[in-house]
Amino acid sequence: MGIKRILDALLGRNLFNTSKLKPLVNLAIDRIPMLKKKHKVRYTHARNDVTELLKLGEHERALIRVESVIKEQNMEDAFVIIEIYCHVLLERVMLIQKHKVLQSTFGKEFVARALELRNNCGVHPKIIQKLSPRTPSLESKMKVLKEIAASEKGITLRLESDHASEKKEGSIELHSLCEKLCESESKKASKKYRDAVAAAVEAFESAAYAYAAAAAAARAVIELSARTTESHDFDSDDENPLSMINP
Repeated sequence: MGIKRILDALLGRNLFNTSKLKPLVNLAIDRIPMLKKKHKVRYTHARNDVTELLKLGEHERALIRVESVIKEQNMEDAFVIIEIYCHVLLERVMLIQKHKVLQSTFGKEFVARALELRNNCGVHPKIIQKLSPRTPSLESKMKVLKEIAASEKGITLRLESDHASEKKEGSIELHSLCEKLCESESKKASKKYRDAVAAAVEAFESAAYAYAAAAAAARAVIELSARTTESHDFDSDDENPLSMINP
């Protein structure tokens, strides 16, 4: 144990130094406002780009560009949370020293189990959400896009109406198929079968018709989904929306 402690002291392992922690945390606190300002400028530029695209009527491209708005806003929010935690760390730095005293007294196993008993000991969920590399969902992009459009006069989004019309067409097709199936079933149910053979034949024909109707409904859904996917792929292959604003 004596040799291990000497090596840890020489290599700087498992050693907590308050005099080094405070200057580093203060340095981080001083740098965070600069980083927040940097992402604020990017956020403003991205939002202005979305506004210009909406004014030009390029609503599909504005929906793509709004991802940058969400990303920069999330980064700015994450730095706000990190700054708060840095101040908390400076105020509670003495607790870390007491944690080391408990470790030397009761052992590492006791300290590890004590930490596991507490809730929310890991990374803050909001930090994970704000710094996530995942692409924002369509709902979140539409929400931000509506907020930007509402802040400007004379802009009416057409994205929601287009998607609603496509869904309405598909629902009408499915509804008509279901009505035909129900009408046929009601007519067949009103017949009186003369014997068991006739009843079996009618049941087989009814099952075949139901299978055909279900296949047609599934085909209509697949075609509707394919049209929607092709429209999104076509928009994603277009040129960069910024080229229309800043040639």
